[in-house]
Amino acid sequence: MKTLSRLLALCTCLTGVALACAPATAADKADDSFTIAVIPDTQNYVDYTHQTGEGFAFDASKMFLDQMAFVAVNLKSAGGDIAFVDGLGDNWQHQSLMIDPAHAARGFKRAPNPMMDAHFAPTEKVHTVEMPTVRQGWDMIAGKVPFSVVPGNHDYDAMWTDWNHPPAAQVRSAADVGMLHSGGLSNWKKVFSDQSQYFKDQSWYVASHDDGADSAQIFTAGGYRFLHIGLQFDAPNASLKWAADVIARYPGLPTIVSMHDFLNTAGERLANPIIDNAAADPEDNSPQMIWDKLLSQHDQIFMVLCGHEHAQAFRTDFNKFGHPVYQVLADYQDRAQTAKDAGAKLEPGMGIGDGWLRLMTFDLALKVPQVKVRTYSTHYKVNSVDASDYAKWYKAEEKPKLTDEEYMKADDFTIDLTDFRTRFRKPARSAK
Repeated sequence: MKTLSRLLALCTCLTGVALACAPATAADKADDSFTIAVIPDTQNYVDYTHQTGEGFAFDASKMFLDQMAFVAVNLKSAGGDIAFVDGLGDNWQHQSLMIDPAHAARGFKRAPNPMMDAHFAPTEKVHTVEMPTVRQGWDMIAGKVPFSVVPGNHDYDAMWTDWNHPPAAQVRSAADVGMLHSGGLSNWKKVFSDQSQYFKDQSWYVASHDDGADSAQIFTAGGYRFLHIGLQFDAPNASLKWAADVIARYPGLPTIVSMHDFLNTAGERLANPIIDNAAADPEDNSPQMIWDKLLSQHDQIFMVLCGHEHAQAFRTDFNKFGHPVYQVLADYQDRAQTAKDAGAKLEPGMGIGDGWLRLMTFDLALKVPQVKVRTYSTHYKVNSVDASDYAKWYKAEEKPKLTDEEYMKADDFTIDLTDFRTRFRKPARSAK
């Protein structure tokens, strides 16, 4: 956030071998260990301006497609250990409208913002380049594994500067940028709606709301049935009510909730000061409001996953029943070492992503069940802890106050699920 372009960027919102895999077992003998692959903010990979057709040094989209290919070959159905895949939003970069009709009808107005228009002007290329690339990636795992994709702010049809929070005449700091609002999900629903090829008639896709902008999945792994709920960006009250109803429909299942924006890089439940739907729209909820209204009120929610903010964070809070809820942020979109290696020119503060994704391996056989959180680059083909220049490449931009050791631990750590067994009973057998 040292430069104006970085402020705008914040709006956006193995060494050659596969993951170690346990041998395939019979369906009624679930493995105690499994992995959730978490794919945050892929917008800079598929951004049409980051392709050779626009004069960029390389096709950044290849890194996204390589990520999805890596996930595909490591799925349980392919003999690997990935049992669920979680896309955290901002699938693509650009919008197609200046403001969506529903918000215009409610009286919202767009304030002029020359910087936003210069960097993120609506373009038809979101339809012809960015969305088709996203579809190509998710096609690789379609029908092979339960998965979720939530909408991020960039996935909405429009993202405009709210008339009630306009930019200053001269923008010099975050206080001058104004506030962005996003609205309209027709683009997102063309790819990921509940009627899409990905989810329609899938037994594990158990509920949806707003045509799939909010969705629920059940997957079986480690001998347990898990409920996953994906929420839209700054989810409105109707989404939270729907989620509470879904939880009531599946009582007792260990539940993971994913959404695009929840933690900032300091581990606080504070919205991005530049894009905050809840501050501009009384129908939407901030991260803290979502915690207060939903996450802390339902005892079976034990984990929350999010992206949007550019770095990593982790915190644990206790819900109203006194049980821990583990909250995990991962977003690598600012990382630009690949661009530097290729001599590519990027706007200051912008990045590509460098192929990094999160692998969360649950080991439920241990006396104290654990989740091993790793960060792996499908481009460099290395875990973060084994990349000798990892801190050198990224720490100064993401966490400059940390020591190298502290920084490395932010991308490779273990979560002890201290009360998992007492909190959740392993079912003998259960239909999906």
